[in-house]
Amino acid sequence: MSTATTTPTSPYRLTSRGILRSEWHKLWTLRSTWIMLGLASVCTVAIGMIAAATYSPDPANEIDPVTYALLGTQIGQVAIAVLGILITAGEYSTGMVRATMAAVPRRLPVLRAKTAMYVTVALGTLLATNFVTFPLAQMFLGGTDLEASLGDPGIARAVAGSAIGTTLIGVMVLGLGSSLRSIPGAIGAYVGGLILLPQLAMMIPNDTVRDLLGYFPLPASESLAAVHTTSGDLSPGAGLLTLCAWAVASLTAAAYLLKRQDV
Repeated sequence: MSTATTTPTSPYRLTSRGILRSEWHKLWTLRSTWIMLGLASVCTVAIGMIAAATYSPDPANEIDPVTYALLGTQIGQVAIAVLGILITAGEYSTGMVRATMAAVPRRLPVLRAKTAMYVTVALGTLLATNFVTFPLAQMFLGGTDLEASLGDPGIARAVAGSAIGTTLIGVMVLGLGSSLRSIPGAIGAYVGGLILLPQLAMMIPNDTVRDLLGYFPLPASESLAAVHTTSGDLSPGAGLLTLCAWAVASLTAAAYLLKRQDV
């Protein structure tokens, strides 16, 4: 007489949906998430309103209506980028990454889940903020040379493009945080490489260098947020492709290091 044996099975199974749910929970339980998103929204609205209320037309300067109304996104962009760093490098500073990688030994699904959650939250927040800020700013800009509405050609595209550009820069910085595994190091690389380096390179009296600077992340994002581009600037489509290339390159490097290095 033979006895049938059964192998016990675990009631828990690792799925993409489960990893996404876990990253979503971690994202919203961090106080820094609320602070950075709130800072980005408040700065965008407040600075946009102040700039619009104090606007004085100057015929000598041609100003883009969307770029001017969304001046606050320059500070909001920093907050969104820091959030990307905290999502990845922050886990290394707290040691939580060990538990995360023990639960997901393949590692790459964690990076994909973090990126997906970040894009969802950052892009949603920025789109809502931008589409609120622009009409509010127009309450003060009506009757000036910057008067415009969301229904005008190119306006809605530029308002949305500003949010998309900032989000893609954030994705690139998220990958940077994952690669460097250090909050101060990633913030330093972001400020030095994306903000200061292009400013210093502009001082080089060389046309080729200045043309190449147009393909850096910040100038590329500015082309997405502008209704009218000037000679030498990237078109919105080229700017979008450039930012996508930067983001993909950063995530590819992060994925490679995540697989090769120990936690």
